[in-house]
Amino acid sequence: MKTIDEQKTIRQLLNEGAVLKALEAGSKEAVRIHKLLGNPVATWRDGKVVWIQPEDIQIDDAQGHTQSVP
Repeated sequence: MKTIDEQKTIRQLLNEGAVLKALEAGSKEAVRIHKLLGNPVATWRDGKVVWIQPEDIQIDDAQGHTQSVP
């Protein structure tokens, strides 16, 4: 078991961006799954909630290139 000195505090994790990276990765995966299943996703644009249809969802591959998934 790690000692307190070896464990990272929540503040350290937030400063490193680990939490934000995990949230971003989870969000991208959820959008990808919605597209593959043919489900729209809700997002916030210009102060309003709008629905993006699956055919209009753009996803990024591992290298950050935007691609269209049938």
